[in-house]
Amino acid sequence: MRRYPKEIHEFIAENVKGRTTAELTTLVNEKFGPLFTEGKMKSYKGNHKLKSGTPVGLPAGGPTKLYPKKVRDFIRDNHKGTGPKEMAELLNKTFRTDYTQEQMKSFYGNNDISSGLTGYFKKGHVPPNKGKTGYSAPGSEKGWFKKGQASHNKMPVGTEVIKGDGYLWKKIAEPNKWRQKHILVWEEKNGKVPEGHVLTFLDGDRTNVDIENIALITMAESLQLTRMELRSENPEFTKTGILIARITTTRHALSKKKKGEHHGQEAELQND
Repeated sequence: MRRYPKEIHEFIAENVKGRTTAELTTLVNEKFGPLFTEGKMKSYKGNHKLKSGTPVGLPAGGPTKLYPKKVRDFIRDNHKGTGPKEMAELLNKTFRTDYTQEQMKSFYGNNDISSGLTGYFKKGHVPPNKGKTGYSAPGSEKGWFKKGQASHNKMPVGTEVIKGDGYLWKKIAEPNKWRQKHILVWEEKNGKVPEGHVLTFLDGDRTNVDIENIALITMAESLQLTRMELRSENPEFTKTGILIARITTTRHALSKKKKGEHHGQEAELQND
């Protein structure tokens, strides 16, 4: 299990109540940097026996960045007879989003939504499109393409979009593989982001992926930046904040090391 700093554990425990996993993920990432995906947060909550206590029903906890009101309303109006896979496709066609079947499965389950589909036909069932050419189920026109519109999943490699997390993403491979653009920019020049480190934006703008606006810091430094309120829209101020955070974390590490050495010496004296 990945070890997170104490401050992150405390923050999650204090804010889990009344928030969906998606909301909690966004809240934690906005405060400490991009540490969690929705799946990782769900696992974290399960491993630490944390429950949000959000009520069942649609919407759970109200609109979020991942599931804004227009998306929730669309799901509520169209979920009958529409499974998670079809719903993801409808949403992506209608709103040019990138929802997956797994996300819709989770959303249906978390919000106590049932499509009413059982996966099999009842005896004597006659398909509504039997003998009809070009038949479309009522309501499906809401998800039709407009002339010249392309499916999000059909966007060519190299396409860049801003997703619900506020980051700029780039499609890097078919059929639907995407990565955050700022990570690609940094790794192209510096290689893979080291373990225990995160990237931060000097001006606070997640869509400004200029290499000069991206800084590599440790998770501990990221925590200090947040704790001491050293982030700024001014890149130069943020750079100074990073230096302060670096000095602070180094001082804490040295202090902790000295305490450990002191305890070790005391133990040796006692043994003598």
